[in-house]
Amino acid sequence: MYKLFFRLVFTRMDPEEAHYLAFRWIRLAARVPVLRTFVAAALAPRYEELRTEAFGLRMHGPFGLAAGFDKNAVAIDGMSMLGFDHVEIGTVTGEPQSGNPKKRLFRLVPDRALINRMGFNNEGSLAVAARLASREAVFRTVVGVNIGKTKVVPEGEAVADYVKSTERLAEYADYLVVNVSSPNTPGLRNLQATESLRPLLSAVREAADRTVTSRRVPLLVKIAPDLADEDVDAVADLAVELGLDGIIATNTTIAREGLGLTSAPTLVKETGGLSGAPLKARSLEVLRRLYARVGDRITLVGVGGIENAEDAWQRILAGATLVQGYSAFVYEGPFYARDLHKGLAARLRTSPYATLADAVGADVRKTV
Repeated sequence: MYKLFFRLVFTRMDPEEAHYLAFRWIRLAARVPVLRTFVAAALAPRYEELRTEAFGLRMHGPFGLAAGFDKNAVAIDGMSMLGFDHVEIGTVTGEPQSGNPKKRLFRLVPDRALINRMGFNNEGSLAVAARLASREAVFRTVVGVNIGKTKVVPEGEAVADYVKSTERLAEYADYLVVNVSSPNTPGLRNLQATESLRPLLSAVREAADRTVTSRRVPLLVKIAPDLADEDVDAVADLAVELGLDGIIATNTTIAREGLGLTSAPTLVKETGGLSGAPLKARSLEVLRRLYARVGDRITLVGVGGIENAEDAWQRILAGATLVQGYSAFVYEGPFYARDLHKGLAARLRTSPYATLADAVGADVRKTV
């Protein structure tokens, strides 16, 4: 029924308008206790065998909502109601910004993909921090906070901008993510170079520790799939050196060649980050390379082209403790997380592994 509705209604709407419409429905359902309980019972069943621990946090399962869907932390309980085990909000910038000019979001339906050049449109770290501070949680959900650079801030002042967001948001984050890999903020990806990344991550770590003294806020970095293999290795080594808690692999790609795209050429040529099914192979490749490099010393989060339980299972075998989705949610609809959890539990039961933790990285360990 959802796919019929998607074809008849959503495909006739501007993708960004459709996003906000669906978002309003989710938020509304989460505010009505009876409806919220009914939806959660139908879409968020819990599987004891999928319970997961990552960087000291316990979750109902390994599957979360990737950053970009809930930029301003307005629907955390709504997304938990739909079955996501953790919700990563943002990307949040130091200052509010409207993002890039519209039209800036495109569906590549035959490819089950999206292209976006949203440009970190969000209300800014001060407003988001205030919302998180006043939030009365309905569901027990791990909340990640993804922070990025304000567009108007010069690259040379980026560290101070990230520190500002950290000081405002770290207290409310179960984990914190430094996003240096979106293609839609000029100069942002330059920060992935280790000579720029080292002082940035060190400053954010110091700011988080200074701001939150009652606990250690886990710190992760999110990288692009377009990094050369040697640069992936360099980031992995730096993460170990600095004692980071995790790496998220990967963000969207600026590549189009060799991705098997079948959508209209005018859409394929749109600038911005490509996400969804075409990103699957490269994201998996980067994940495998990271796990071969860092092993169990750092928690890895797999994201990019995860459409179903098999995709999630392959990421776990390649080294991911956690997996995330976003683009497939657009195409699969409200049963996305439920079906993925059900299939993942079935795969674990028929596997040689007693727990999900035993399966993490198993395929990579066989080859080294």
